[in-house]
Amino acid sequence: MNAMRFTPAGVPAIEFRLEHESQQIEAGQERVVKVQVKAVAFGAQAERIGTVSLGSQWRFTGFLSGSRNGKSIAFHITDLSQE
Repeated sequence: MNAMRFTPAGVPAIEFRLEHESQQIEAGQERVVKVQVKAVAFGAQAERIGTVSLGSQWRFTGFLSGSRNGKSIAFHITDLSQE
C-alpha cells in the first residue's frame, strides 16, 4: 500500500492493490478465480483504508475507471465494510 497523499485541493488519497480469490461455477464446472487490481480511494474512505491491516477481509463498493492513457483500469472505492 502506498503512503497517504493529498490532492492539490487537500483531499486525502491512497493507492493500493486489492487481491480477490474465490471459487465460481462456469459452464457447470468449478473454477478458482484469482485477480489483483489497482485501487484508489479519496476522502474519508482513504483515511479508513489507511488503518486497514494487510490480509484482513473487507467488502469494497465502487466503480471501475480507465486510466488517462487507457492502458489500465482502477477500482475507485466509494464505501467499505469489514467482513
